[in-house]
Amino acid sequence: MKDILKYIITYISTMNIGVFASCTVLTALMIYVNFQFAIDPWIDAHSTAVSFLFRYLTFLIAFALPYSFYFLQGKNYFRHSLILLLIFLSPAIFSWKMVMPTAFPLSDDASWNYYWNQVIYWPIRLIVISFILFIIWKIFYSRESFFGLTARKFNWKPYLLMLLIMVPLIAAASTQRDFLHMYPRLKDVDPVLYDVKNRWFYHVLHELSYGSDFVSVELFFRGFLVLAFVKVVGKDAILPMACFYCTIHFGKPLGECISSYFGGMILGVVVYNTRSIIGGLLVHLGIAWLMELGGHIGNSMFR
Repeated sequence: MKDILKYIITYISTMNIGVFASCTVLTALMIYVNFQFAIDPWIDAHSTAVSFLFRYLTFLIAFALPYSFYFLQGKNYFRHSLILLLIFLSPAIFSWKMVMPTAFPLSDDASWNYYWNQVIYWPIRLIVISFILFIIWKIFYSRESFFGLTARKFNWKPYLLMLLIMVPLIAAASTQRDFLHMYPRLKDVDPVLYDVKNRWFYHVLHELSYGSDFVSVELFFRGFLVLAFVKVVGKDAILPMACFYCTIHFGKPLGECISSYFGGMILGVVVYNTRSIIGGLLVHLGIAWLMELGGHIGNSMFR
């Protein structure tokens, strides 16, 4: 844990305060507009093509403007052709991940068809985004690990402590109405399983499927958006990633959305120093499943 604290303190002491302030104001403004005018549900209500376009524009603003802030500070990262390409390509990759249609006729029973489509929803997206990133890695970065998927010199103890610190925060969130409305995600399919034999198996399968989404998120945000940029921009890759990362939480509870900006920065700092996403992935998965548990307990007690 001392090493992680050292990473964070060093990053804070050397960060560009002007860019940090600008990114924070940008993020706060985008959060306000989204929640005030219900932008995220509005985007979801449109066709795949329209949803893709608006998500792309949202992500591009959150990702490209922070690099523009660095430009105004005299750091012209746009002159690097690969970085410029990735700045415009990255929002498109994640926009497609969010809107791609994956509904298949998997069962003649409508309820089971719904369940199985929920179960395949996240793994399919993991496969698609991993394939796209693999192509980019193979062309430009094949001499390095696949965007931080390495356990070399990995020490799990600091990440366990980080997860333990989150327990009381998740417990507090589990008493809030907007949190309980969103979690557990399992409640979306639970009615289908009401009288099913071996119900626990289908619960576990759904939770494992849900967990696969956090593999794709860590691989993309901490692995790709930090480690693919780091040779050119160094630690300056962290703030644009954190702004972008916050925008994918626009459909989540407000507290979770705000905390994702700072949480994204912390995980970005760790990946920047360790060159591995394994620790952040363990923390992210642990938080996700704790939130599922908190949502289950909270809904049982307060609703």
